[in-house]
Amino acid sequence: MRHVFPCGTLPLDFVGTLRARRDEAPAEKLAAGASLDDWFVESGMCDTPPGADEFDLVTAIDLRESIYSLITARLAGEPLPAADVDAVNRHAGRPPVKVRLGPDGVRHTGSVSQGLSTLARAAVEILGGDEGALLRECARPECTQVYLDRSRGRRREWCAMRTCGNRVKAAAYRARKGTAAA
Repeated sequence: MRHVFPCGTLPLDFVGTLRARRDEAPAEKLAAGASLDDWFVESGMCDTPPGADEFDLVTAIDLRESIYSLITARLAGEPLPAADVDAVNRHAGRPPVKVRLGPDGVRHTGSVSQGLSTLARAAVEILGGDEGALLRECARPECTQVYLDRSRGRRREWCAMRTCGNRVKAAAYRARKGTAAA
């Protein structure tokens, strides 16, 4: 598995394919069409790779950045950038991934365009609905993953406890132990 899905929310996990956005050299997880294909399959959106080419990759990255721009505006309480709203709506208006019931169970098939449409539709639902108020960015300074805080008290701090939460808690523990030893 080449990709991670800490949020459990596909458009937010898709935004997370550019890791450590604030670093000098963020880690791009969609470096080639094959990595985009892998993301669609590993996320469960498509059962088979849709066959992404370089144009599809550029289109996907543009959509990802439009979604991220809208999320950061929403987090900051600012108006949503019109160009990004238009881009997301344009993708959301296209046909989504096909879901079919067959003798072997459920099948998910589609092109890259259909996968991007499915992501854009989900992003529209989050950003335009009640879940938009649940958007948070991970509190670990090196991480820029965005997630929905559905915790009981709405006090979740990290995108995922098993990664960022553990790192922050381990660093705090080491700092306390170092201070106590001195």
